[in-house]
Amino acid sequence: MITVYAICLVFGLVFTLLSALAGHFFGGHDSVGMDGHADAGFSSDGVPGISLLSPTVLASFVTAFGAFGLIFCQIGATASVWVNAPLSFVSGLVVALAVLWLFNALFRKTQGSSEGRVAGLIGQTAAIATPIPENGVGEISYVQIGSRYTAPARSEKGCAIAAGKTVRITRIVGTQFFVEVNN
Repeated sequence: MITVYAICLVFGLVFTLLSALAGHFFGGHDSVGMDGHADAGFSSDGVPGISLLSPTVLASFVTAFGAFGLIFCQIGATASVWVNAPLSFVSGLVVALAVLWLFNALFRKTQGSSEGRVAGLIGQTAAIATPIPENGVGEISYVQIGSRYTAPARSEKGCAIAAGKTVRITRIVGTQFFVEVNN
């Protein structure tokens, strides 16, 4: 069984090293996919991430399975294949899940943007920066995720709104914000 563990450890390490070198030197950005990463994907919320069956996670599992198997074979209490094989499998699974979690957490953290999500603005208050004339377009100023933004705005009812008034964003059509005066 030591041979199987050693093969898994070496295969996992060689695969990881060759993948890193091939990705660095040959790139493949034109043919591999999103940003050149074969194992990258997107979750339902549009954030990049990797899946449980990505080559990175699988290589982590195989490498950890082999490494832990070799370690458990050397310990007297876990020397039996009936003990070290399940322990190695569980240990490899834990490492693979940790790698999955780590990469997905890193992808989420690094995908921050100063550009906020527009849908979350409906119902938010804003200030009139440039007066909105009757049936015309003015400009609002609002804060989202700690940053101040401006946008073209129209009155929901078509009435004029003076600069400095506080308004509520009621809907967004394209780049036009529709607002109404707060009472």
